[in-house]
Amino acid sequence: MKGAGFLLIILLCSSGLEPAAKSRPTASEILFEELGLDGRTSLDVFERAVEGFYGIADRRREVLTLIDFSKPSTLERLWVIDMECGKLLFSCHVAHGQGSGGNYATSFSNVSGSHQSSLGFFLTDHTYIGRNGYSLLIDGLEPGVNDNARARAVVIHGAAYANPSVIASAGRLGRSWGCPALPQALAAPVIDAIKDGSVIYIHGES
Repeated sequence: MKGAGFLLIILLCSSGLEPAAKSRPTASEILFEELGLDGRTSLDVFERAVEGFYGIADRRREVLTLIDFSKPSTLERLWVIDMECGKLLFSCHVAHGQGSGGNYATSFSNVSGSHQSSLGFFLTDHTYIGRNGYSLLIDGLEPGVNDNARARAVVIHGAAYANPSVIASAGRLGRSWGCPALPQALAAPVIDAIKDGSVIYIHGES
């Protein structure tokens, strides 16, 4: 087979043709590899997040948070990326809404009382101290998909049920009422890294 391949190259060159050159990787593909996301999420999901990020003119910070709810809650499925420096700031577990499913989130909603997670693009707003402690308001940018997030009180916050230690006993993370809930130890630093106008993209198989 090696000889046949070599002969093909000779024939192409002698006929004035050249073997097809391998296409150069895109900027998104290069960043995907440099961030070490291969095998953790898909390139397609990452490219959707990056394309949407650059399409949101109202963002005030060059930070992108990608949440991939197509992955089980037993895996890290939240990544905070400094898009200006091309640096991964955080990687952690994140809980989905109890109405969305067990270990996997399979159902999503924009409706109050559904206790389901919402998908799509969001912009972060300011922080506050609520019943779940230090929390971050977010606004959904997609009408009919996630634009009811503020009214539903869907926010970023820490929770004991989102700690990875829960997995050993329950077989999965606990679940929220629709909020992307974070491990308690990482909630404050993640919130501080993404507050005040950064972009969040939440992906799901829907």
